[in-house]
Amino acid sequence: MSFTRIKLGSAVVLTGAVALSLGMSNPAQSVETIKLTAIDGYSTKSMWVREFAGFLIPAIDKKLAATGKYKIQWNQAWGGQIVKPRGVMGGMQKGLGDIGVVTTVFHADKVPMQLVAFATPFVTTDPLLVARTFDGLAEKFPEIKGAFSKFNQVYLTNGAVLDSYQIFSKKPITKLSDFNGLKVGSAGMNLRWLQGFGAAGVGGSLVTYYNKLKTGVLDAIMLWPESVAGRKIYEVAPYMLKADLGSVNSKTITMNVKSWNKLPGEVRKVIQESAIEYRDQVAKTALAKAAGSIAKIKANGGKIHVMSQENRVKWANTMPNVAKDWADSLEKKGLPGKAILASYMDTMRAANQPIIRQWDKE
Repeated sequence: MSFTRIKLGSAVVLTGAVALSLGMSNPAQSVETIKLTAIDGYSTKSMWVREFAGFLIPAIDKKLAATGKYKIQWNQAWGGQIVKPRGVMGGMQKGLGDIGVVTTVFHADKVPMQLVAFATPFVTTDPLLVARTFDGLAEKFPEIKGAFSKFNQVYLTNGAVLDSYQIFSKKPITKLSDFNGLKVGSAGMNLRWLQGFGAAGVGGSLVTYYNKLKTGVLDAIMLWPESVAGRKIYEVAPYMLKADLGSVNSKTITMNVKSWNKLPGEVRKVIQESAIEYRDQVAKTALAKAAGSIAKIKANGGKIHVMSQENRVKWANTMPNVAKDWADSLEKKGLPGKAILASYMDTMRAANQPIIRQWDKE
């Protein structure tokens, strides 16, 4: 095969048939663009949404760019653009989003096994340990992922977005008797943590607490410092009772099953791997922001009372055995509640956590 050799300075250029042949042997690789809509009813004021947009999506994009076969065109629909905070589960089921953050505490009836940490207060304030432990449970007990399958969703990972629940109130709370007669806002099972002290638990969500405190609907809330600092709730609830009630996993990253099944294998693998990285990133961020959030609350006039260990022990031992009730309710549905509880507590014991009450052994 003939070709022409042309010398341009120090460069040699091939022309003719050989050059054409070389070009044809390595055609430009086409990139397949995949459109995905990510949803959460919460806005980027919430740390886990910021990390989804600022960490998870870039992590997925970077991994896909490394091979150059696929690219995702993201539609980020946060803060009620498509669904409200309680509507992500149903929205994902209907295909209103392809990937989303489900706040599982709102769906105890649909995915009750997600609430094992809510059933075991005063066990750990380590969100990374909680999140990793629960993903381990999801691998060990197929019923956990199966619960999401019933609602057309693929479980990817869970998220522990807080270091520990504390109490924030309009008036000082320094002892357990101060709860008597108070209306305390929180979500889900942790309202039961207040039983025994004369407080009335009121269900709600993060986006409503400021106004409810301001208007007197609530006297106090059970939240974590980062969420209070981020939404300036200290303006209406300047008193914090640092009781270190515990960390929980309140989020789950899921994909609509039809959207998941349409994805190429490489993209599925990248999304799954990146979701696990996001899980750890969120937990580490929760821990990192805790101290700074308390400092911000103080700087804005907040007053903090640290509850004594004696009163923490009294609190834990006064409340009903929430864990036993939770496990028993699952067993009645044919779900392995007792085994999940025992496995969770065994992991916490093995990690030498400061457990006040051995919930599974009573």
